[in-house]
Amino acid sequence: MNDLVRQHTALSESDLEWLHLLVSEWQLLSDLSFADLVLWVPTLDGTRYVSVAQMRPNTGPTSYQDDMVGHLVPRGRRPLLDAALDEGRIVREGDPEWREEVPVRVESIPVRREGRVLGVIARNTNLLTVRTPSRLELTYLQSASDLAQMIAAGSFPFPGQQVDMDASPRAGDGLLRLDADGIVQYASPNALSAYHRLGLASDLVGQHLGQLTSDLAPARGPVDEAIVKLASGYAPREAEVEGNGGVIQLRAIPLKPKGTRIGSLVLLRDVTELRRRERELITKDATIREIHHRVKNNLQTVAALLRLQARRMDSDQGREALNEAVRRVGSIAIVHETLSQNLDERVEFDEIADRVLAMVAEISPGKVNCRRTGRFGILDAEVATPLAMVLTEVLQNALEHAFAPGEQGSVEVSALRGGTREEARLLITVRDDGRGLPEGFDAQRTGNLGLQIVRTLVEGELGGSFDMVPAPDRGTNVVLDVPVGPEK
Repeated sequence: MNDLVRQHTALSESDLEWLHLLVSEWQLLSDLSFADLVLWVPTLDGTRYVSVAQMRPNTGPTSYQDDMVGHLVPRGRRPLLDAALDEGRIVREGDPEWREEVPVRVESIPVRREGRVLGVIARNTNLLTVRTPSRLELTYLQSASDLAQMIAAGSFPFPGQQVDMDASPRAGDGLLRLDADGIVQYASPNALSAYHRLGLASDLVGQHLGQLTSDLAPARGPVDEAIVKLASGYAPREAEVEGNGGVIQLRAIPLKPKGTRIGSLVLLRDVTELRRRERELITKDATIREIHHRVKNNLQTVAALLRLQARRMDSDQGREALNEAVRRVGSIAIVHETLSQNLDERVEFDEIADRVLAMVAEISPGKVNCRRTGRFGILDAEVATPLAMVLTEVLQNALEHAFAPGEQGSVEVSALRGGTREEARLLITVRDDGRGLPEGFDAQRTGNLGLQIVRTLVEGELGGSFDMVPAPDRGTNVVLDVPVGPEK
C-alpha cells in the first residue's frame, strides 16, 4: 500500500498512516457486512482511482476471486465511487452488478479524515446466498452500517488505537451489542459460551455488562472500575478478564454513527486454553533456564575442586594437566551460563568466544595479544558447547606452544559465516605469529590430548573438518570448518 499511495496519489504521510489504521481495523467491517472491501484512492491527476488494499470476509462468500490491489480505473466507469468521493456520503443506489453469473450489491463509503475525503471503500456483497437473515446477521448488518457511517464521518478508526488483527478478537469469536447505558441487547452464541466459562449461570441479554463482568472477575481493587468502564463500552479499549478458571479477551468499540454514542460493540474471545499453554511454556522455559544455571554452578564447583587439587600437586606436569581440565570445564560453564539467560536453546556465540579468549589469555607465558575478528553469530546449544571446548583447546595450544616465555606476539580468532541458508557453514581460523609447527607435524595423526579432543569434537560431534597448517609468513593457522544452522 505504501508504494501504491506514494506512486499514484497526492496523499501525505499522515494521510497514509490513517489508511494503515483503517486497514488494521476493517476486517471487522468486512465480517459484519458479509462483504468484500476494496479501498480506492484518487490518483494525483484526479482522472483515475487506484485500489490500494482489499479485504475478504470470514463470514460469507467473496465477490472477488481475483486480487484487486494495484488496479487502476478511470473516473466515470464506476459512478458510485465518483458520487461518494464528490459528495462525501455513503452511496447505495443502483442495481446489483453481475460478475461471473453472480449478483453483487455494490456500495461506496467515503473515507474521511479531518474533513477531507481521502478515498472510497467499495463494499461488495455476494447476493447468491442471500436468505432471510437471522437475529445474529441482522445485528451484524446494523453494526456494520453504524461503523460505515463513522468511517464516512471520520470518527472511525480511533486515532492511536492500532489493532493487531491476529491477536484481537474478531466478530466470529463472540459479539455483544450494548445500548448507550451498557445493557446487553444481543449476545452471540460464542459470546454467551465465553461468559459461561467465567461462571455466568444465566443469560446475558438485559444485564449491565460492566457490572456483570466485574462481579465475575476476582476482586482487584481499582481494577474493577476499569473493567466496568471497558465492558460498558464507553471508550475504545481492550483487556482480559479472568475468573472461575477461564480467561476472556474483551474489546470495546463505541458506536457513534451520528456523533453521539448510541451504544457499543464488544468483541470477545475465549483465550483460556491459549493462556494455559502460554503459562506452561513460561514454566518450561524457566525450568530449562534454572537447569542451565544449576549445571553452570556445578561445573564451577568442579573447576574449583580441580583448582584446589592442582595447588596441592607436587608434580608440575600433574598441576598443568589439572589446570587444563579447569579451563575445559570453564568453557562449558560459560555456555551454560549464557543459556541460562536466554528464552531458547540458542546463544550469541561472539560473547562466549570473547570470554573464552579472556580466560585462556591468563595462561599466556609472554605478552601475547589475543583478539577476535568477524562474527560467529547465533548458534544452537548443541553446536555452541562443543565449539567452545574446541576454541579453548586450540587457543590453549597456541599460547602454550607457539611462544617462548616472555616473547611478544599475537593470536587472532577470525570467524566467517557462509554457505546457503539451508546449509550454512562457519569457517574459523585461529592464527598466531609464533614459532610455527615442528618439522613433520601432521595434525591428523600427531598431537597432544588437546588436539585429540579437537579432532573428536570437530569431526565426530560437529561433522566438520579440522587442520593445522603453517602460516604464509610466520606462525600457524588452525582452520575449522563446521556446519551450523541458519540464524533466525
